[in-house]
Amino acid sequence: MDSHPLHEEHDTGSFESHFRDPALAAEAPLAWLLGRRLEILDALRGLLSGGQATARLRLWVFLELAAQPQGRLQRDDLNQLFFSLRPEALDATLKRLRDLNLLVWDATAQDYHLSALAQQLQGLLAPLARGTGEDDEMASLLAQVAGAQALGLSDAGQIQHLHAQLARRHDEFADVIASGSEARLRDAQPRFERALQLVERAGEALTALIRGDHDDPRLEREARALGRGQARLLSMASQFTRALQQADRRRITLGSTGITSSDVRQWLQARGDLHELLGDALSASPHPVFVSGHELVDVAEAEFDRDRPDPRRAQGLPPASQAEPGTLEALRMPEELEALIGQLARWTEAAPPGAPPPARPVTDAVLGGRYAQAAYRMQLLPLLGDEQARALRGLTGDLARSPWHAALRPELQPAQDPYVALISAGTLEPDSPDESHA
Repeated sequence: MDSHPLHEEHDTGSFESHFRDPALAAEAPLAWLLGRRLEILDALRGLLSGGQATARLRLWVFLELAAQPQGRLQRDDLNQLFFSLRPEALDATLKRLRDLNLLVWDATAQDYHLSALAQQLQGLLAPLARGTGEDDEMASLLAQVAGAQALGLSDAGQIQHLHAQLARRHDEFADVIASGSEARLRDAQPRFERALQLVERAGEALTALIRGDHDDPRLEREARALGRGQARLLSMASQFTRALQQADRRRITLGSTGITSSDVRQWLQARGDLHELLGDALSASPHPVFVSGHELVDVAEAEFDRDRPDPRRAQGLPPASQAEPGTLEALRMPEELEALIGQLARWTEAAPPGAPPPARPVTDAVLGGRYAQAAYRMQLLPLLGDEQARALRGLTGDLARSPWHAALRPELQPAQDPYVALISAGTLEPDSPDESHA
């Protein structure tokens, strides 16, 4: 009889025996923390051991008990709660929960209650009771980090996991942008917008966490790394928008019908019988055409007889001629870009020695001149601090290397300008010493 592919592996020794040097097991911080939570690990193993159906039954019963508002439950309450289960299945499940010290039977009061270990395990398994979605992992991590920051219980490992998730999302969306595929961009657009919404909603808590004073140097280091990951993901919004605009420009309209190549692609993807579109196009067999030997001889003779340049004949250079006068035209960047770089440099130089320059409203750098000029300067703000743009040469790279970054808020404010009525609220803030040298 074949065994199940997810068979249970038996321990062959201690945890330290799996290392090349047993002493290295104590040097891994995460392994050391797991060693202090062996009680929860044993309860989790006991709850999920066995077949898939049995583990699913135990997990369901445990989460249902943990969700009950009353602290103590009579046996009649359990029978009413799990009336759909067979009595022997319910008894076996309750016995396993008692053996794992998750469910405690009080002989004096003749009732059940969950142990402290069960409450810790319920917090670990709580994400399983929520709806499934592609962004559940990131949403759960953001909620945990924001909630822990509000309660003053921030953990460096938790922040590190969220930073890793942001980095994976950034790399995933970067690959989609680099592919240039309209289909992949359209598929990734809802997930990208969802990720931006989650990061923006938790922005205040993350900002307070990054700027807070922490006694733990590891927590401070992970908080700063999280801030850089958050900024990278937010700065990708302009790149994603430009990639979608390029995909729209490459779209081809078929004649005067108004049907585009994207419409054709979507129609083909919606059909499940693409092979039937050929119809009888391949019903006729191809007719081969053979060339006789006489034609081959004629072609060979013509190839040998055609005129070819004589390699032994000296061929001199053509006579010299005077070049006509002309002008060299070089592409010049818009004046607004150079003016914005100079304005940021003047703000930096005007700061007192040894002190960072004060933050400036976005209106100080954007407004001025016509609407088109203000809109162009507004589009340049996401380049501040962009890692990819910093490696460029010229004015674009100079702007990205300026020690400033834009902090925009999802709200509009009135602008005192004859050409602009409303503008995004935000400030231009100087980079901290760590970010400027990163």
